[in-house]
Amino acid sequence: MKIESSNLNVIAVRTSQYPTDNKKEFLLVGRSNVGKSSFINTLIGRKNYALVSSTPGKTQTLNFYLCNNDFYLVDVPGYGFASTSKATQKKFGLMIEEYLTTRKNLKLVFMLIDGRIRPTENDMLMYDYLKYYNIPVVIIATKYDKIKAKDRDKNLKIIEETLKLDSNDKIVFVSSVTKKGKDEVLNIIEEYLNELETLD
Repeated sequence: MKIESSNLNVIAVRTSQYPTDNKKEFLLVGRSNVGKSSFINTLIGRKNYALVSSTPGKTQTLNFYLCNNDFYLVDVPGYGFASTSKATQKKFGLMIEEYLTTRKNLKLVFMLIDGRIRPTENDMLMYDYLKYYNIPVVIIATKYDKIKAKDRDKNLKIIEETLKLDSNDKIVFVSSVTKKGKDEVLNIIEEYLNELETLD
């Protein structure tokens, strides 16, 4: 699959502002500065369409990117940014929780982690949260180009053991520089859309 068209169609902070066209949605979650905007730009093939900021915590809304007029990539505020006030962190948390627990259009979560380091406590909490609500998840390990070749297998094992991944959970290493993982992620979306179409 290739994303031929994309548009930031809806910006929302509450359920009443979500899209009403009943298209399938794929959510992107991850800590601040993990590379969600770069990941979106890589998938849609548009440089700097999703704003990449040197300041963590830039995303403060639920951003619905309509792709191929067929499905949405949904970006939400990053978690774990210490400089964000506790009140703002709580607001973000409630906004994301409301979406995760009520949105029937949500079909799959791409959970982004930094592939160079051990998953953080917030990463573990998010993974456990998704599992608690039985929400399908694929782990996206970013910044693959910055991992030394000799460390890649070790880092994969650390991610699996730290998050205590289910045996059926996928990990995809990606790089916004080399575009590694792009086709694999798009294939996952395509397979999921096709599978769901047969069930609808």
